[in-house]
Amino acid sequence: MEVRSIYKYARISPFKVREVTREIQGLPVSAALDILAFTPKKAAFLINKTLKSAIANAENNANLKAEGLVVKEAVVGEGPTFKRMKTRARGSGARILKRTSHIRIVLTDEKPEKEQKAAEKTEEKATTAEKKPKKAKKTTKAAKK
Repeated sequence: MEVRSIYKYARISPFKVREVTREIQGLPVSAALDILAFTPKKAAFLINKTLKSAIANAENNANLKAEGLVVKEAVVGEGPTFKRMKTRARGSGARILKRTSHIRIVLTDEKPEKEQKAAEKTEEKATTAEKKPKKAKKTTKAAKK
């Protein structure tokens, strides 16, 4: 089951937030919280807040345990941009763009795709290893003498 949380109109550039969200995608919730706690960026604080909200949604609304949750996706969209003016030389002005972002985090209680694929590969290797007959060793000329 999927649970999500959205932080809208966060006062930070989406470019800065995406750098942090890439680090937590596909991780278990406990590992993601650890990474965010020790990342010295404003974006990490905002994402941590959103992630905790998603965990609370999972526990209260969907009756899921926090230990089994995985960050399925952490997406940052671009919000509206505040346009401001700054005075410049000779009576001119320069535009200042104050960007906002929408942070969306989706949690799931299923295993990540990477782990499922890895488990399937190891099972395939085990079954193919059992089926293949062992090759006979080649003897060298020195061993024949």
